[in-house]
Amino acid sequence: MTGPVTAPADPQSAEAPVPSSREVYRDLLVEFLNADERVVCLDSDTGLFNGVDFGKGAERYVNLGIAEQNLMGAAAGLARSGRTPYVNTMATFATTRALEQLKLDIALNDLPVRIAATHGGLSAGHLGATHHALEDLAVTRLLPNLTVVVPTDATTTAELLRQAQELPGPVYIRLGRDATPDLPSDAPPVELGKAQRLREGDALTIVATGPYPVHLALEAASALDAVGVATTVLNLHTIKPLDTRALVAAARASRAVVTVEEHWVSGGLGSTVAETIAELGLPVPVRRIGVGDRFAAGTGGQTHLLKRNGITVEAVLAAATEALGR
Repeated sequence: MTGPVTAPADPQSAEAPVPSSREVYRDLLVEFLNADERVVCLDSDTGLFNGVDFGKGAERYVNLGIAEQNLMGAAAGLARSGRTPYVNTMATFATTRALEQLKLDIALNDLPVRIAATHGGLSAGHLGATHHALEDLAVTRLLPNLTVVVPTDATTTAELLRQAQELPGPVYIRLGRDATPDLPSDAPPVELGKAQRLREGDALTIVATGPYPVHLALEAASALDAVGVATTVLNLHTIKPLDTRALVAAARASRAVVTVEEHWVSGGLGSTVAETIAELGLPVPVRRIGVGDRFAAGTGGQTHLLKRNGITVEAVLAAATEALGR
């Protein structure tokens, strides 16, 4: 794909696409509850399911309140008993407050628990640093047995959730808060565990994960193409298992790699890409775009905080220019 890419819209604007990824998840979970008696919904008083008609699945919706550690323990027990629990909580609480239970109760026992982690990245920016989830990908990708998924828009959320439904082990699904832009209509189909190749080029590879980072990557690639820098864009919506084959193929065909993520620059997507390239001895420089070694500056909307913390098209272009020596 070489056409121009529209700049990401503010999720609060009238033009923002609807529904949000968490709303897609909510509606799909109601469908799962009605289609499969193994499915159980465990909520932490998120409010996401207020007023929802669960139909015949209503008895399998349980609100345990704001008690994330108990939530994970209960989910593990249900999974051990043959159920498929979906745990609903905010991303930062799922991976920090309840980390011990996630690690020992769920991942250690390789149980089919699905953690639907809403308010990922800076999408709860209006609530301040306590609710920013900039560590979750670093935490979850380290845990054995755990599949880690970051959908890009409403459509990929539905597709990846359906594909993850029958996985035998645990899944961590990072969701946002508000509606985010859709991928281009000609984007290839999304497949769990496989990188989505959104653009082809032989000079640079931009690897991104999450709604806004992927759109920033596409916009930067369009600008680079205009000045003769043909750029590949990979959407790594599945952080674990990593599509090493696609990553290595793109890196080998490129003179540099830039990663973009809504996460601390250490530990997440950029780290796993750099580790993979270094371990294989590929002679390709890697530059990482994310929040630096600090708590994210400011309080406010998601797009405002992305710009304030250096996750921008300009940052991607600067990193690409420096890595390519141009």
